[in-house]
Amino acid sequence: MPLELILGGVRSGKSGLAERRAADGGGPVLYLATAEPGDGEMRERIRRHRQRRPAHWSLLEEPLALGAALNDLARRAPAPTVLIDCMSLWVSNLLLAGEKEFDRQRPAFLEALPAYPGQVIVVSNEVGLGLIGMDPLTRRFADELGWLNQELAARAQRVVMTVAGLPQVLKGLALPPDRD
Repeated sequence: MPLELILGGVRSGKSGLAERRAADGGGPVLYLATAEPGDGEMRERIRRHRQRRPAHWSLLEEPLALGAALNDLARRAPAPTVLIDCMSLWVSNLLLAGEKEFDRQRPAFLEALPAYPGQVIVVSNEVGLGLIGMDPLTRRFADELGWLNQELAARAQRVVMTVAGLPQVLKGLALPPDRD
């Protein structure tokens, strides 16, 4: 299971980079979206992401059960490249779903990753460079996302941090040059 983790802040270029990486594979791509359109601003973000992606890519919207989704996708032949965007929204969804759901879904996802027979590209926000949250839920979110990012980075063959649209490889082989 080749795993690539792409980290960055808000509007750092991480999703665009992940989409280019998925397209570079040349095979089928499935975009696994964790966002839920809870308000107008989020609906607009989702619309922009959809507009940017190639029309021939498959889409699966799954706000909670990423492990089950990967297990189902593993049965496809050939297994598509899966681009998961993003861990930040997924952790938020899990925290809001409650402890029982969080305690069930997080390990299920981490267990499904190594069994997936194709490329997986995961997008996540880097929250460790920001301020400490004012309330317990915000602090818990930052802690949980930071711990998840560390676990994903340990498993990944390549980890890239995007800053102002510039990818910086933290682990693994350098990125191939852009074809532009």
